[in-house]
Amino acid sequence: MKKITIDPITRLEGHGKIEIFLNEAGEVSKTYFQVPELRGFERFAEGRLAEDMPQITQRICGVCPEAHHLASTKTLDAVFHVDPPSAAKKLRELLYSSFYVTDHTTHFYILGGPDFVMGPDAPVAERNILGVIAKVGLELAGAVIKTRKRNHHVIQMLGGRAVHPVFGMPGGVSKGLNAEQIKEVQEIAEEAVGFAQLSLKVFDDIVLKNKDYVAMITSDAYTHRTYYMGLVDAKNRVNFYDGMVRVVDPDGQEFAKFAPKDYLDYIAEHVEPWTYIKFPYLKQIGWHGFKDGKDSGVYRVAPLARLNVADGMATPLAQEEYQRMYATLGGKPVHHTLANHWARLVELLYAAERMRELSRDPEIASPKIRTIPTATPDEGVGIVEAPRGTLIHHYATDERGVIKKANLIVATVGNAAAFNMSVGKAAEALIKPGKPITEGLLNRIEMAWRPYDPCFGCATHSLPGRSPIPVYVYDSKGNLVHKP
Repeated sequence: MKKITIDPITRLEGHGKIEIFLNEAGEVSKTYFQVPELRGFERFAEGRLAEDMPQITQRICGVCPEAHHLASTKTLDAVFHVDPPSAAKKLRELLYSSFYVTDHTTHFYILGGPDFVMGPDAPVAERNILGVIAKVGLELAGAVIKTRKRNHHVIQMLGGRAVHPVFGMPGGVSKGLNAEQIKEVQEIAEEAVGFAQLSLKVFDDIVLKNKDYVAMITSDAYTHRTYYMGLVDAKNRVNFYDGMVRVVDPDGQEFAKFAPKDYLDYIAEHVEPWTYIKFPYLKQIGWHGFKDGKDSGVYRVAPLARLNVADGMATPLAQEEYQRMYATLGGKPVHHTLANHWARLVELLYAAERMRELSRDPEIASPKIRTIPTATPDEGVGIVEAPRGTLIHHYATDERGVIKKANLIVATVGNAAAFNMSVGKAAEALIKPGKPITEGLLNRIEMAWRPYDPCFGCATHSLPGRSPIPVYVYDSKGNLVHKP
């Protein structure tokens, strides 16, 4: 039995590798998407004061600290039984929208974009952000840098720091914006809308006008019929900060819709001995392995999932792009994994528009930005949509507000089963007996997981009971000859 190893996989946060096993005929027999690092932040939280959690949990990852910060803050609202003032909620969402602009920009141009801008088979030395800059030009590259810098400035204005903000607290936020700052945010938001529209045009020119790329996006090698999960507002439109969790089946029909506090009635987690990552699944369907379809409990999160579960976008320009995407790809739901890149740009435009709306809302100038908690803390759940998908924080405390137990189902974990399924399906489609195994071919296999934009530092919570990961030995016929 021959083994192909891709280690390390590239353009992501954290560490991961892919193991592909071929049979004697040279066909793909089995694939494993392994995450060989353990973080285990849930245990780090025990014994800590609950109000420290928004600062602690955002250290899980430097890529999306704002997501953990606000998920934790919302959890504290529930733990302390306090409802923040409307102005505080809008300021939270304003910061979060600005964060989304920076994060989606980063993934499209730096992590995912090189595969399309430079081409999946381009030399590895060119298939990166420097190659992208050389191809798209310094003007667009400058716009990318400016957009990220300006929106990090908004995060710093509100959160006190551009990374790891000190902003959210139970019942509200630590500071508001003055008139001069609001005017500056309005200008930055307007620029962000223009940049998002430009990015969609870049995608249209480089990807959608390339027949080979469209064929690759819609090919069976990168397609899975799964359930999808995401937050929606009262009108079932995409919402990053608040709302109900909605699940649709592979046909696009609503399967479940629940409040954050009820998530354990719908989600369970499966553990495999060969990885430190857990595999969430829909409890009512059950775990039936790494397969798709209605009979599988596997669900997916992230941009495409959010658009699939929603009935539309809450801002006009994003709604137009939402409709164009589904019209182009044949209607809802779209099951093509690579379409996440397009969905991400639709969300980029929505985030910029929502940022513009909030910056123009007179209420964000209100000094009423916190309700002081008075109730005895106990237990609470907070959910936001991280750029990588549905992010769940759940804390239980004693009467002093000291954490007794914490459970985190992070966004990347929601796609953990899908990583393995997508990599396996792409490998089976691309690796054929007698066909040379080139670097470009292996990159096309990596392209099966890259649209999910995984963040593995915060995703590893499973400790099988021994370390390191156990090693299993198979003979050339695939028979297990040794196990730990």
